[in-house]
Amino acid sequence: MRNQRGFTLIELIVVIVILGILAATALPRFMGVQVQARQASLNGAIGAVRSASALARAGSLVLGLAPGTSVTMEGVAVTMANGYPTANVAGILAAAQINTGGVTDYTVGAGSAVAGGAITIAVPGATAGTCTFTYTNPAVLGNAPTITAVVNTCT
Repeated sequence: MRNQRGFTLIELIVVIVILGILAATALPRFMGVQVQARQASLNGAIGAVRSASALARAGSLVLGLAPGTSVTMEGVAVTMANGYPTANVAGILAAAQINTGGVTDYTVGAGSAVAGGAITIAVPGATAGTCTFTYTNPAVLGNAPTITAVVNTCT
């Protein structure tokens, strides 16, 4: 009686073909997951910036501070302009706790502390430049800052 060991060549080819079919169907789904992850990261940052802006405004109003006076949030001084956080590292990025040092989750453009100034925040990745939003300081006291996302984001 003969001992049989291992797989036949046909069995190995069948397994390789099946793995190839699975890989071909999974790859497009994996690419879609990456886009969805970048979109979710962008939406999370937009939500954090909106919330931080509103909280800083509320803190400023409750304490009766002048519109340009810094407000302290989580032990960090947040610079303000026209009653809202400024569009820079010391303003909205500090308020929203968006990481800008070391290994970052977001790429941040140059910001501005002046009224009407803006800062651009982007999700890094293969589609850099298409997955961004801009936070603009209110130009006039009493107006809210504007947050504008790129229309066709993260694709």
